[in-house]
Amino acid sequence: MSPLISAMIAAARQAGEGLVEDQGRIASLTIQNKAGVADMFSEADVRAEETIKAALMAYAPTYGFLGEEGGLQPGSDPSHVWIVDPLDGTTNFLTGSPLFAVNMGLARDGVPIAGVTFVPLLDELFWAELGQGAWLNDKLIRISSRATLGESVLGVGIPFATKPGHGQFHAEMQRLTERVTGIRRLGAGAIDMAWVACGRHDAYWEQSVSAWDMAAGVVIVREAGGLVTNTLGGELDLMGGTVLAVTPTIQKDVLEALARI
Repeated sequence: MSPLISAMIAAARQAGEGLVEDQGRIASLTIQNKAGVADMFSEADVRAEETIKAALMAYAPTYGFLGEEGGLQPGSDPSHVWIVDPLDGTTNFLTGSPLFAVNMGLARDGVPIAGVTFVPLLDELFWAELGQGAWLNDKLIRISSRATLGESVLGVGIPFATKPGHGQFHAEMQRLTERVTGIRRLGAGAIDMAWVACGRHDAYWEQSVSAWDMAAGVVIVREAGGLVTNTLGGELDLMGGTVLAVTPTIQKDVLEALARI
């Protein structure tokens, strides 16, 4: 394990410990809304981001930092940017679900080269670095060996009340539900991508997603043998707003189902 990954893991675990404590006192947390009642955040999100930022900037103070809560702080090294969602799955967190994660990636010239996704209440730590494979705790992981769409279980990010694309989502469901074993919505895209990497899901897609939701998962899925593109099958742009993480054997079928209405 490289010093880079060790520093990222230490930051993730520190933030995760704080989130577990905060979830134990949800009733006392200050909760606010971003773009509407369905898009919440709390002081726990902010506190976790501050913890991560301090740790990562201590390790590499010249790198930029893009956090969901605090936005972009450019660094003197323009090539490298930390991309962080301190609490992916905030609604899950606030409703008592264990499916929330600390999510952080490092991008070089816009391409993720290292990622850590930590699910503290499940004690599952997913991590990867370019060329070093993908790992769940201390075990090397690979994507699913299921070969057909009919065998597959897919993860999806469903647009909530204030997000666009509901008509497109309905079309995707109509095209897919009769052809797959199952479709799951975990409510935390970082975990969905990690589950593609370890074979629990065969694909995950979302049509309205931010860089901090997917940066870590991009490198984790790719290092596990999966493909990550936009939902049209083109080159992934972290700022492009869509993502598809998928096993190679079903990519063509999934892309056909995600075609624009």
